[in-house]
Amino acid sequence: MICRLCPRKCGADRENTFGFCGMGRSLRLARAALHQWEEPCISGTDPSRGSGTVFFSGCVMRCVFCQNHEISAGGMGKDVSVERLSEVFLELQEQGAYNINLVNPTHFVPQIIRALDMAGDRLRIPVVYNSGGYERVETLRALEGYVDIWLPDVKYFSDELAQELSQAPGYFDTAMSAVEEMLRQTGKPVFSPDGMLKSGVIVRHLVLPYHYRDSIEVISRVGQRFGKDVLFSLMSQYTPFYKAKEIPRLNRRITTFEYRKALDAVYAAGLEGFMQERSSAKEEYTPDFDLSGI
Repeated sequence: MICRLCPRKCGADRENTFGFCGMGRSLRLARAALHQWEEPCISGTDPSRGSGTVFFSGCVMRCVFCQNHEISAGGMGKDVSVERLSEVFLELQEQGAYNINLVNPTHFVPQIIRALDMAGDRLRIPVVYNSGGYERVETLRALEGYVDIWLPDVKYFSDELAQELSQAPGYFDTAMSAVEEMLRQTGKPVFSPDGMLKSGVIVRHLVLPYHYRDSIEVISRVGQRFGKDVLFSLMSQYTPFYKAKEIPRLNRRITTFEYRKALDAVYAAGLEGFMQERSSAKEEYTPDFDLSGI
């Protein structure tokens, strides 16, 4: 297939070569398991359950601080069939997953749609699309009726920063248009009686060291454009993974001052959602990509 799934529209013939994402024709997974470290309305509070996360290999971005770099940049994982992916969804449901959480799925959207079609009515839990926010609206439209909960990042306001740290030109406008399409499909957040999210959009933003002013711009503009129609998740878990360890201004966790400035911006924007404790910046919260559940 000539691939134009992501905003790069790299045009790679992924039947015979690899796209910018590092993936070819094969559907590749790195882990499928219950996960307790998402927002409370996604993971729940029952330690025996969690979000049924399916981690896809490859990525349409190149974040220098990626905590999942072994699979996003390194391509680690196992090739599986569409039929097997469908079985994985149903197995996670059987294990007690509150939802099926598709982590970094952009470059495998056609296969995911086929797998969801195969599962059909047997899959009775919400589907979560968990991505870096660098999405084509046209690709998102193909998912209408398949995704119940959208979980995109809006990482940067500055295009210079987006290109420097993630090789993602035009990132902010692209991500905001993506959120607009996601909101069109699901509308405002809807919760079940037990507090779990059934449908809606959660916009995530990770505060980076030295860049809290960029965070304030992101937060302000998300508030102006979407307000309380979306939930907002402010994340403090930044840890210098991958190439960030060699970049002096990224080789530390954020300070209380930086996080407080971003938090104040959330309140000023009138956004509602989730504010992560700074103690969440721990490497042990990153899962082992050991091919579990595949």
